[in-house]
Amino acid sequence: MPKAVRYDGFGGIDVLRVDEVERPVPGDGQVLVRVKAAGINPSEAAIRTGAVVHIFPSTFPSGQGSDLAGIIEEVGAGVEGHARGDEVIGFSNKRASQAELVLVEAGDLTRKPAKVPWEVAGSLYVVGVTAWGAVHSVQLKEGETVVVSGAAGGVGSLAVQLARRTGATVIGLAGEGNHAWLRSHGVIPVAYGEGVEDRIRAVTPGGVDAFIDTHGSGYVDLALTLGVATERIDTIADFAAAAKHGVKTVGGAEAGPGAQILAELATLIADGRIEVPIANVYPLTQVREAYTELERRHTHGKIVLRP
Repeated sequence: MPKAVRYDGFGGIDVLRVDEVERPVPGDGQVLVRVKAAGINPSEAAIRTGAVVHIFPSTFPSGQGSDLAGIIEEVGAGVEGHARGDEVIGFSNKRASQAELVLVEAGDLTRKPAKVPWEVAGSLYVVGVTAWGAVHSVQLKEGETVVVSGAAGGVGSLAVQLARRTGATVIGLAGEGNHAWLRSHGVIPVAYGEGVEDRIRAVTPGGVDAFIDTHGSGYVDLALTLGVATERIDTIADFAAAAKHGVKTVGGAEAGPGAQILAELATLIADGRIEVPIANVYPLTQVREAYTELERRHTHGKIVLRP
């Protein structure tokens, strides 16, 4: 029987387990994918603890995960453009991707280019669509300056690269250990912490035009202090500040059709124009260890599960 991550009620990492489950059967318009890699994300931890139950209600036992990449095993009735044996990238809206076999709506899949590694493909959806949406939401133009907080994290590391492709000057807030990576991607690194406002002003004599906050913890207020207009501030982490000040919260499904964005990002990765750093890879059975590392919030890039 195939294995899948499950939990029976809200709680910490200790509620997670890996169970044997019934083999899924694809219905109309569905595809059964044997998962080769599945990324993990902070949003899943928030859902699991019940912190966002007002937005994402749960029924139990619950599965977990959205990101996935794998090989098609079966196709359901009415599916066109996909066949058994195809290598695909996609996502599940059923909290089900952290498993050996996953049912996916055919429209939520795109072809995996051969040059995109499984770990990268399987961790692309949440961070990729979020970064794509955030960058597009602040409407960057060539020659402008944007600050990205959490610039070495899962979303931030993609956001800085996509922002650079607009021709903007990108300031990346990150720990010293990630500054070399940021410089290698054309980003000006600035250390976070006390005095960060002065350090940003020192490297942006012409001011800051836009701000993308992937971390929370006061960065919306910092953006406003730097003189950034509310319509050019986007946060994916501080919804209370967004509600208070009227800044944007674009990042996720509202960014656009997920499979279409995945296809665009996968092509950029295959062509070597952007990269997705992989911080660590865990077997599915070590899902607790994977989330323990994630929740320390100091990871450079993505953490991935391999069933």
